[in-house]
Amino acid sequence: MVRGDQRLLVLVLKNLIGNAWKFTSKLPVAHISMCSLAGPDRQTVYFIKDDGAGFDMAYSDKLFGTFQRLHAVTDFPGSGVGLATVQRIISRHGGRVLAESKLGQVATFFVLGNRAS
Repeated sequence: MVRGDQRLLVLVLKNLIGNAWKFTSKLPVAHISMCSLAGPDRQTVYFIKDDGAGFDMAYSDKLFGTFQRLHAVTDFPGSGVGLATVQRIISRHGGRVLAESKLGQVATFFVLGNRAS
């Protein structure tokens, strides 16, 4: 259970799940999972993981920037605002978003709420 603006949190899910679909679209069989686990200080950590295109962590500082893309628009369409929107919404709710990936293998996006939620 989470507390927050329903419309904004639905937008977070649409962006994160949409990215997982997009970046696994070239695979004959894709795996996408959405789970939660107990994190530090008893806070719940939610994550979405896929085995799609992944990205190079050396460029992760650009990941949540507006109009920043780590893949060519010819490879994967998009405007480059989805993850920036996710970060703004989660930040507005007192949380944060983290990402881990290996290029060509996996990408995982973690959403950590504030400890009071």
